[in-house]
Amino acid sequence: MTILVTGATGTIGRVVVEQLVARGASVRAYVRDPARAQLPAGVALAKGDMLDIDGFRAALSGVSTLFLLTAVAADEVTQSLTALNLAREAGIERIVYLSVIHGALYADVPHFAGKAVVERMIEATDMAATILQPAYFMNNDAAIRDVVTNYGVYPMPLGDKGIAMVDARDVGEVAALELLRRNRAPGPLPRLRIPLVGPDTLTGTEAAAVWSAALNREIAYGGEDGAGFEQTLRATMPAWMAFDMRMMAARFAAHGMIPEAGDRARLTAMLGRPLHDYRTFVAGLTAA
Repeated sequence: MTILVTGATGTIGRVVVEQLVARGASVRAYVRDPARAQLPAGVALAKGDMLDIDGFRAALSGVSTLFLLTAVAADEVTQSLTALNLAREAGIERIVYLSVIHGALYADVPHFAGKAVVERMIEATDMAATILQPAYFMNNDAAIRDVVTNYGVYPMPLGDKGIAMVDARDVGEVAALELLRRNRAPGPLPRLRIPLVGPDTLTGTEAAAVWSAALNREIAYGGEDGAGFEQTLRATMPAWMAFDMRMMAARFAAHGMIPEAGDRARLTAMLGRPLHDYRTFVAGLTAA
């Protein structure tokens, strides 16, 4: 029984593939360029993108279980709904979808609201799926290491409510475990939601303090300047995406990303180990 993984060469998808292979699963990866995929030996490669209808149909052939990860894109909703409809057409009844935590609460943030729409489609069509809902990926902060070390400022506008940052390794491993659970079941399993959070809920000031401890010098928190954050991001991403991230930061400030009771205990039990924490993550970045 083969598991199809989309987004297989990205930060999360690559972990999912590696975890599945390590556990003996038959894996097919859906990739744009097989020559550049660099995935573990034994992984079958199917070529195409998320709007390549014929390519995705071919990739689904003979597949029992689907891992659906759609990157942030202007047409993300279309990509995701198309993929799920094609999966239904192919008779696939075992799905793990990577959504986001608090999608409905962050209703004015395009890439959050879009994932909430996809979740509604899964519910409305009664799909047998696990919906994974990760918080902010701490791995995003690898991109700001040079800013922190060179300018002494932690620039991510996390606000003062608290963000339960999660490590991509934990997200990928939980996804793999759920894919295997569904893939090995004798039939479709009930729909399930799993919030994915880290062991600590950190404010912007507390995140800056983690960097201060790791670097042994004072790192200031840059605050919540939404306009400045957007302008900075426009140097490395399209304007629409930078604005999307500005709206996300505004929700960080208003609501944070706070786990519910039992979220962390459930994840720890699933993984059989502690969750990766932000302090260790930053220590690794600064040591490198």
